[in-house]
Amino acid sequence: MEKIIEVQSLTKSYMVKGKEIRAVKGIDFYVEKGTLFSFLGKNGAGKSTTIDILCTLLEPDAGKVLINGFELGKNDFEIRQSIGIVFQRSLLDSMLTVYENLKIRGKFYKFSRKKLKERIEAVTEIAQLQEFLHQPYEKLSGGQRRRADIARALINTPQILFLDEPTTGLDSGTRKEIWATIRALQKEKGVTVFLTTHYMEEAEQSDYITIMGHGEILAKGTPLELKIKYCHDLLKIVPKNPETFKKTLTEHKIDFVQNGEVLEIILDATTDAIPLVERFRYDITNVEIVNGTMDDVFLDITGQEDVQI
Repeated sequence: MEKIIEVQSLTKSYMVKGKEIRAVKGIDFYVEKGTLFSFLGKNGAGKSTTIDILCTLLEPDAGKVLINGFELGKNDFEIRQSIGIVFQRSLLDSMLTVYENLKIRGKFYKFSRKKLKERIEAVTEIAQLQEFLHQPYEKLSGGQRRRADIARALINTPQILFLDEPTTGLDSGTRKEIWATIRALQKEKGVTVFLTTHYMEEAEQSDYITIMGHGEILAKGTPLELKIKYCHDLLKIVPKNPETFKKTLTEHKIDFVQNGEVLEIILDATTDAIPLVERFRYDITNVEIVNGTMDDVFLDITGQEDVQI
């Protein structure tokens, strides 16, 4: 698959009170075209610094970055034409209508009057802005504002869309609507989505995930690959006779943990539950398999008790 972002030996340091802080320590990764890519890391991991560099907002100390075939530091104008950014904090003018905001943004790209009209109509359709296009931004709901922010980022027809925590502070219903828009952009328009989020269930929808920590890449892979490597499934059993069943498990050298009336067995693989349930099915009242999650993966990799992205 074609690579649309390539990062090689990227390095960035800061001087803080006379002390050098190495924020990014020679990292390497890539993003494939048309995919949903999640870039995760706790506060201070170097994630935000890396993203600022990719978006041409910050100069690196060393390394090579190619975005859509253009080299960072040499073709920054072309890179900016290729990307759209939805920041965590909106850049739209709260006093202006959504339409006025989009019109002003479009003028940065020196569109003709006809082209600007076409682009506003296109992003209005994509982000479903029709009902509030001519309302002041400050009067919109959280979900409406987010859709307007996405429309602003799409005005130049970017091939890569950077989303910085796009659903933070939104209720579950609104988050679902925003994700429907994001998915349509990726699947129907072929836009590559570069996502940061603190909702691990959102990251789990990704095609590929990279996790940073202490300025380095700690782990990368598909959600399934990461879950297989960094967390385990759990078999929960409610036995008919707990004491007898615990004795049986011990005799078969099967490790377990008791949690109330439930006995929990860690599985190396989900399918390992099948022979266990079959072997003890007549001694079991209830059984449940709990799959490992991206929360488990993130906590295991970063050692962070409170997930902060």
